[in-house]
Amino acid sequence: PGVYVCAKCGHELFSSRAKYEHSSPWPAFTETVHEDSVAKRAERPGALKVSCGKCGNGLGHEFLNDGPKRGQSRF
Repeated sequence: PGVYVCAKCGHELFSSRAKYEHSSPWPAFTETVHEDSVAKRAERPGALKVSCGKCGNGLGHEFLNDGPKRGQSRF
């Protein structure tokens, strides 16, 4: 339980309350802690490249409409 932070700068990213089990080997979250927790840019249809909202450290992707509920995204 707790808050996941950027490994580079300590900026708050995701809460354990938003974490869920997914078939991928990576942790999966439905939402960020704060509106400015991450920065996003389009990478390909259905996926956004995600980085820390404070320092720009690469975090992976947001997969649109791939969350545990219809219409939710997966980080």
